[in-house]
Amino acid sequence: MKIFPAVDILDGRCVQLVQGRRETATSFGEPWTCAKRWLSEGADSLHVVNLDGAFGNAGLNVDLIRELVRETGVTIQLGGGIRSVADARGWLEAGVERVILGTVAIKSPGFIRALADEFGNARVMAGVDARGGEIAIDGWQTTAGNYLDWAVRFESLGAGYLLYTNVDVEGLQEGVNFTPVKALLERVRTPVIVAGGVSGVDDINGLAQMGVYGAVLGSSLYSGRVRLRDALEAAR
Repeated sequence: MKIFPAVDILDGRCVQLVQGRRETATSFGEPWTCAKRWLSEGADSLHVVNLDGAFGNAGLNVDLIRELVRETGVTIQLGGGIRSVADARGWLEAGVERVILGTVAIKSPGFIRALADEFGNARVMAGVDARGGEIAIDGWQTTAGNYLDWAVRFESLGAGYLLYTNVDVEGLQEGVNFTPVKALLERVRTPVIVAGGVSGVDDINGLAQMGVYGAVLGSSLYSGRVRLRDALEAAR
């Protein structure tokens, strides 16, 4: 199983939020500094989110993210503020390994097929952000139907990966709720990456045993609750 340290960017800083709420942001310094730290500790992939883009200002942090892509040379999956095929194309052509389509995948599902046809399935990830079993969109403010039904649809449209985020536990560092993850794995064959609640080695072991492709480490990593080296070892 792969481990993706999170580098979430807000106002040019590397931050962590609780359940996606901007007012909960805790800053951890320069994104490049955080990225270098995780790479020096053994990471070979990063999960980068342009939070300003998710909050409606996609133009912020673009140069910074392009520098991360150029200078790190590792696999980067990127989300936040991708609203069109042109947005996604720009990032894929800039060297991002795969783009994460969140709200836009719900409102314009055809974007998934268009990008998969142009760049290949493996470079397209659909976000399955779930709150109370419903897909959460628009900054997790509203819901739009059963998360499992949407996951199956994303798969049929050509998404090569699914990013499942349990909004109910995201950022709380209280552990993974394995039940909805299991239900998702039973419905799709597409590789699933899990975010939200991954708080220790036991969570990583549990996800690996279930057959999850990868896990995103955010708040628990930055708080020191879990060490990256321990997470990587557990994932192996």
